[in-house]
Amino acid sequence: MPALGAVVALAAGLLVALTPAPAHAAAGATLPFTSVEAEAATTTGSTVGPDHTQGTLASEASGRRAVRLNSGQRVEFTVPRAADAVNVAYNVPDGQSGSLDVYVNGAKLAKTLPVTSQYSYVDTGWIAGSRTHHFFANSRLLLDRNVQAGDKVAFQATGVQVTVDVADFEQAAAPATRPAGSVSVTDRGADPSGRGDSTQAFREAVSAARGGVVWIPPGEYRLTSALSGVQNVTLQGAGHWHSVVRSSRFIDQSSSAGNVHIKDFAVIGEVTERVDSQPDNFVNGSLGPNSSVSGMWLQHLKVGLWLTGNNDNLVVENNRILDTTADGLNLNGTAKGVRVRNNFLRNQGDDSLAMWSLNAPNTHSSFENNTISQPNLANGIAIYGGTDITVKDNLIADTNALGSGIAISNQKFLDPFHPLAGTITVSGNTLVRTGAMNPNWNHPMGALRVDSYDSAIEAQVRITDTTITDSPYSAFEFVSGSGRGYTARNITVDGATVTRTGTVVVQAETQGAATFRGVTATGVGSAGVYNCPYPSGSGTFTVTDGGGNSGWNSTWSDCSTWPEPGQGNPDPDPDRNLARGRPATATGSQDVYTPGRAVDGDANSYWESANHAFPQDLTVDLGSSQAVRRLVLKLPPQAVWQARTQTLSVQGSTDGSAYTTVLAARDYRFDPATGNTVTVNLPSGPGLRHLRLHVTGNTGWPAAQFSEVEAYLS
Repeated sequence: MPALGAVVALAAGLLVALTPAPAHAAAGATLPFTSVEAEAATTTGSTVGPDHTQGTLASEASGRRAVRLNSGQRVEFTVPRAADAVNVAYNVPDGQSGSLDVYVNGAKLAKTLPVTSQYSYVDTGWIAGSRTHHFFANSRLLLDRNVQAGDKVAFQATGVQVTVDVADFEQAAAPATRPAGSVSVTDRGADPSGRGDSTQAFREAVSAARGGVVWIPPGEYRLTSALSGVQNVTLQGAGHWHSVVRSSRFIDQSSSAGNVHIKDFAVIGEVTERVDSQPDNFVNGSLGPNSSVSGMWLQHLKVGLWLTGNNDNLVVENNRILDTTADGLNLNGTAKGVRVRNNFLRNQGDDSLAMWSLNAPNTHSSFENNTISQPNLANGIAIYGGTDITVKDNLIADTNALGSGIAISNQKFLDPFHPLAGTITVSGNTLVRTGAMNPNWNHPMGALRVDSYDSAIEAQVRITDTTITDSPYSAFEFVSGSGRGYTARNITVDGATVTRTGTVVVQAETQGAATFRGVTATGVGSAGVYNCPYPSGSGTFTVTDGGGNSGWNSTWSDCSTWPEPGQGNPDPDPDRNLARGRPATATGSQDVYTPGRAVDGDANSYWESANHAFPQDLTVDLGSSQAVRRLVLKLPPQAVWQARTQTLSVQGSTDGSAYTTVLAARDYRFDPATGNTVTVNLPSGPGLRHLRLHVTGNTGWPAAQFSEVEAYLS
């Protein structure tokens, strides 16, 4: 992100560099703080980034840039709003800890801001494609004084190198007062100094307050094991800046009668690694029906909320979830009517928000108006299966390895899995610098990905009013991530604004179809469309222009290479076979001898049409209009393939529906003595995208047969 001379902040509180553009409905959460990037501040340090390369510090930074401070160097922020509290995202070298001195308008505070590598540098070797990650962490501080917009707050490194990413300024609410009739945890013996173990006091308060409120007064409380049996109760603090619980496992229970309401305190754990067999989560399991979680600060946990069992009609809103080593929140099957809205998530080690329909489908649930920044090993939002799911008005920025901004997927991970069904609504989302290089695929993931990973997409996927800005690679990706070529269909994309994509607007890598209407693009790096379904010959992906589209009508010309960001669409090599690996269809096929075998680059495999059913057609989609001048037609070269003559004409089309004759019918002799190869020279004329061989006879077999159809520009 370019350096800024003044603070530029979205209403949601997340700083991004955006040129003025038409906006859809406001995306992201309404937050009580405003974020300022360190690279937009004044500094005596040095800027790192921008960089999208997995494993680099800058790749995990907000805006892909940060400011590095050696001892004695400082970064000074201009305060964007009235505030008395600040949170700073930072990094220190592995194995080191220290502090930042804090200055307000030039005066040094007695307080310092602690910094540590304790929660950083996470390794998950069992996850294919992962590297050491999770470089940043967050540290917060009450300033004990008010600052106004335009005041200066500076942070200075002392004794340890610190890389500062972003600072969040806010006016912390005063401590709330104790609700009448509530049961205070201190009345049951909880220690607000944090020195004693308050676990039993919390348990007794929860039991005594059944049907009422457990009050957590200002202070810091240490819990050494999780609570269970939590139902029909409210747990309430004085505000997350004032009531703090130190625990890596707050609630762990498989079921609950529900009506659990948790609000207005912080739970800060000590999770430094990701151990998936351990329930190191704020909530692990079920809160029961008609429950809520609001106003919470959740940090240094494995997962914020890992939800199984009955959580019907749960509302999760107005929370901050920071520095988790895995997901921020995961609806792990059976969720009904769950609403996750107006939350802020930063620095997750897996999907920030996920629905995974394991054991039973998640149904009629939604992620709405959330702001997500810097998931560093997966997606901002991921929907793995489920029925009638909504992803609406979210703001997602700076995904890293293995992740898109939004993924709509049939990747199951485990069984029994319930694929996408009903209508999946993806509406009004803004994606900034999302999408990443997938080291397992060795090719990029788009900002918004629809993935028929383990089964075909049968649901109706409705993508509307999307804003995609500065994607390092593509905007929309359609893929079968397992490489098995399952179909991605029933997809519409309506009303999208795409600005500055590194490569393409549409990255189609599996068979299927999508209709695009009102999708406008500017600053496209390579070409409008990459349309190369995999495996080769598995089928076609049809991109239907529904009208109102602009800025992306070109097609990447070479399926044997991946476009690099910003390289432009190269002129085709005149000696390159334009048909190889392209989608192929036919009027009929015999057994396993499918059309894709005629464009797979292997002369020993072949397509054979239905027998005794002339005429037969084989059609190859070249991806874009090409001035084809020569065809090379092949049959397997072995002598067992006796000489034969096939009668055929060559037809062409620019749109795949209206075909004209390029070369009239004639006889072509295939003879193993001369390699079973025929060359067909085509006349000069307008380009064609869809190449069709119309076969009316074969003297060697009662069907059309080709092992390779090759097309060249010269």
